Amino acid sequence: MTFIQTAACAAILSLATLTQAHTVLEYPVATAGQSYKATFKVSHGCGTSPTRQIVVDIPVGVQGAKPMPKPGWRLEVTREKLVQSYISHGRSITEDVTRISWTAKTVEDMLPNGHYDEFVLVGTLPSQAGMMYWPVQQLCEQGRMDWTEIPKPGQKLSDLKSPAALLEVMPSAGAAAHTH
Repeated sequence: MTFIQTAACAAILSLATLTQAHTVLEYPVATAGQSYKATFKVSHGCGTSPTRQIVVDIPVGVQGAKPMPKPGWRLEVTREKLVQSYISHGRSITEDVTRISWTAKTVEDMLPNGHYDEFVLVGTLPSQAGMMYWPVQQLCEQGRMDWTEIPKPGQKLSDLKSPAALLEVMPSAGAAAHTH
């Protein structure tokens, strides 16, 4: 078993208890500088209230985020000017996606509390390895759950009541990364 496979298994096992109660990423480990499919798993509403909107804040350094459309849900993509531009396919990129939201179009399209669904986007990860937190807001017909807490130095993710989705970005194995 390689180092990356071992680290991935450890991360998955350490997050196993969180996956039952929080909005988490399906794949909690990825490689720096590579394209990443972020699949946010939503396993419940707010109490008994159905989920009507999911809002994901894109972490700094993620480039070119694109959401996957969902039937019955309206997409909204927020773009902002970058502090530092980057080059993608020979073009200078001066603004990028900072937030993506999915909103149910009708009451019938909302995600009932007793059901499970996934909200997906892709983007290119930064070349720097480390922990990356993806704040997610879950707005329901009545109430909301903000999965936005980020641990302070010395604090464990498991100490938080409403932790942001965690991605461990592993160093590249030395191969040249293709970024978008």
